[in-house]
Amino acid sequence: MIISSIEPFAIRLPMTKPVVMAGEEVRAAENMVVRIEAGDGVIGWGEAASAPVMTGETLASMVAAVKLMTPALIGREARDIGGALAVMDAKLYGNNGAKAAIEIALHDLIGRALGQPVHSLLGAKTRGRMALLGVVGGGDLDGDLADAAKKKAEGYTAFKIKVGTDTPDRDAARTRDICKALGSGLLISADANQGFGTEAATRYVRAVDGCGLDFFEQPVAAHDLQGMAAVAAAANGIAIGADEGIHSLDDITRHHERKAARGVSLKAIKLGGLRGVVEAGRLCDRLGMKVNVACKTGESSIACAAALHIAAVIPNIDWGLTLTSAGLKHDVTGEPIGGRHGFAQAIDRAGLGVDVDEARVAAHRVG
Repeated sequence: MIISSIEPFAIRLPMTKPVVMAGEEVRAAENMVVRIEAGDGVIGWGEAASAPVMTGETLASMVAAVKLMTPALIGREARDIGGALAVMDAKLYGNNGAKAAIEIALHDLIGRALGQPVHSLLGAKTRGRMALLGVVGGGDLDGDLADAAKKKAEGYTAFKIKVGTDTPDRDAARTRDICKALGSGLLISADANQGFGTEAATRYVRAVDGCGLDFFEQPVAAHDLQGMAAVAAAANGIAIGADEGIHSLDDITRHHERKAARGVSLKAIKLGGLRGVVEAGRLCDRLGMKVNVACKTGESSIACAAALHIAAVIPNIDWGLTLTSAGLKHDVTGEPIGGRHGFAQAIDRAGLGVDVDEARVAAHRVG
């Protein structure tokens, strides 16, 4: 199967309601989808969200990166994904989101051609049912309480509360109220998205001690391992997780060695694709670190299907699976991917297992 064409599409997908987090309010998702076709007519799709404060990539920069790398990939054997990754790295430094979209599309293409689900290309399936991590991120207490109650009634057993949007004391009070409303026996986390400094994060984590919070994600700036370690030392029974600070296997090892995090959130856009996330998941298992497999806010069913295939293979997802396509007003597939009763099932259809509607892609194309 020889790669004959690679086409990036910049798209903008409106959210059903805004997601409020530190430094960002997402009302519409700006994503890039990639269509790769082989000479025999088989097509594969990939996706990456623009994430300027996480990966440094914008919608325009990802499209430009794909166009820059395309000439080096045309004419190559599609099944040689390792070779494609090496070629992309030689052509362009970083730009892991753009590379991830291409790598995901190649997996989809190969899986479709072979009649195999993508997870079978990544390793042995370790689970068929995965707990979804429901995000509570409206920014106001009444709305968050209603959202948390709705998700619990639907069957969710894992939750993430967005904080770092207010003072640590007010965020802590809102967290305690949500935890009390949810009750015991659930996995409850908070995510500051780098929104606190070390002192504020320490004050927050001490204020929520004993309320039922299991882990606290990215309390301080991604590069501040000293601050992460200080918050972790003050966190008592609450585990500290890293997200924006994880872009490589070395980042995971450093957080572990510095006692800066007991778990991580793994995203394809940070680690350059499916293979990078699977390798990171295996490293975390060896180090005894917890894992959340996640999509960025507003990724469509393409990226969410890719995350599902990863979650079906890696050793542990003790901190759940975060799929974000349900928050979109419109998707790019005829049958959007999702879960039921707070859980998602592994996809065993060929490729990613989702059928992209090119008319929908065209309808939401920008630029």
